[in-house]
Amino acid sequence: MKVDRLDHLVLTVKEITATCEFYNRVLGMEVITFGEGRKALQFGKQKINLHEAGKEFEPKAKHPIPGSADLCLITEVSLDDVIGHLVSCQIPIEDGPVSRTGAMGPITSIYIRDPDENLIEIANEIK
Repeated sequence: MKVDRLDHLVLTVKEITATCEFYNRVLGMEVITFGEGRKALQFGKQKINLHEAGKEFEPKAKHPIPGSADLCLITEVSLDDVIGHLVSCQIPIEDGPVSRTGAMGPITSIYIRDPDENLIEIANEIK
């Protein structure tokens, strides 16, 4: 067997509406509704399904809790423009820009936190 790509992951959150607003306004992800009213954040060819803490869908992670994720998102937008956007959205930058290693090679990253205090890394690939 060989895995081709990540289709989706699940993020357990305190409050789905606040999470949707943040990821749409700050990160430009599209909020979609699927199934029986479930919410997800779609971007590129991936999505993040949302579970509200205490109301998770089965099957689920063994110990799902808000604030335990650490995600790295790649953007083609320059980090200078990303930083300007984050400042305009009043989102504090926790760290960066710093050099890191991504899945496909070197990246330059900045770090922010979402409403549940998950660590969100926003990066540019170094070409």
